[in-house]
Amino acid sequence: MNTTLDAPKTAARDQWDRAAPGWDRHTPVIRQWLRTATDTMLNMAGVAPGASVLDVAAGAGDQTLDIARRVGTEGSVLATDFSPAILALAQQRAHDAGFAQVRTLVADGEHLPDGLGPFDAAVCRLGLMLFADPLQGLREMHRVLRPGGGICTMVFSRPEKNPCVALLMQTALQHAGMPARSPFQPGGLMSLGQPGLIDGLFEQAGLRQVATTAIEAPFRLPTARHYLDFVRASASPIQQILSRLDVAAQDAAWQDMEARLHAFDTADGWVGPNELLLTAARR
Repeated sequence: MNTTLDAPKTAARDQWDRAAPGWDRHTPVIRQWLRTATDTMLNMAGVAPGASVLDVAAGAGDQTLDIARRVGTEGSVLATDFSPAILALAQQRAHDAGFAQVRTLVADGEHLPDGLGPFDAAVCRLGLMLFADPLQGLREMHRVLRPGGGICTMVFSRPEKNPCVALLMQTALQHAGMPARSPFQPGGLMSLGQPGLIDGLFEQAGLRQVATTAIEAPFRLPTARHYLDFVRASASPIQQILSRLDVAAQDAAWQDMEARLHAFDTADGWVGPNELLLTAARR
């Protein structure tokens, strides 16, 4: 196994290590947001009682516990992430829940260790679009699946279906004095949202019976400020863009974002539209 990360990945790992406590603190918010989409992802991957499942880019392990409940004591779950700090949270959650069938492994999703698997299913929730080389990540998941095993990934779709994410990115770039960038550039939140792109990557990775489903996943919170608190606590590209500014300039950018996000205020609180793409296939 090659454990050496290049400079961009090392920087991303360090940022996720720093963001781990904030991400952990927002787990109830994330769970409410992604509840339906996560259940659908596990269904599409074929996660069932007794299955062995690989959870790639598992983060703090919210969905890892859902997998553990499904597979039961006769099954197993291996949660991987390249951030030791955030994966430690997943490990602690599994321990506290009494899920002895859960193991964790610090690993780069683009270069999984030899000897893993074969797994009955693999999932990756909101991680693949952040990979520098998502095709390589899919090839690795394909490699460790058993023949006939299922896979399902969850990513953001295109900008017009995720206006809050697009607005934050646009505002951050403006305040940082940086030019507008393609929302589909590699490693961005919506990098795999271009219609047909992710299906093609699945097929290039050698997967078959590829099918993508779009699912609405609105972010419902009391106020726009609550949404920004979540974004600021995560290791998002927004944080990376603003990190080059001084504190006062960063504060001004966040205030501008909050003002613009009020466009999504409703009588019942703040509702940010999101559309996610669930792509399933078989080895």
